[in-house]
Amino acid sequence: MSNVVFFNSYKLKKGTNIPEFLQAVETLINEHVSKQKGFISSQITADGDNWADFTTFETLQDAKNFAESDTPNSHAEHFYSFLNFNSCITRYYEVKAAY
Repeated sequence: MSNVVFFNSYKLKKGTNIPEFLQAVETLINEHVSKQKGFISSQITADGDNWADFTTFETLQDAKNFAESDTPNSHAEHFYSFLNFNSCITRYYEVKAAY
């Protein structure tokens, strides 16, 4: 079974403090995401105003369980407070090859 990348793209709210946002991402990954079943790695990228994060899980089910979890999480809420939700796109991608 192939690994799966949980992909999110978004824009940040106007006036976002980027170092504060990146600290929120790091805290969310370290304190919550990395502890989820099947977690492998996470990256955040940016191209101008467009941001994307790529979180790799062992299976599609692991990625979906993470994405659909409704467990309250203060780290996620803080991360979400920076996002412009009208710009968010979420996808699941199966890893076909890694080099």
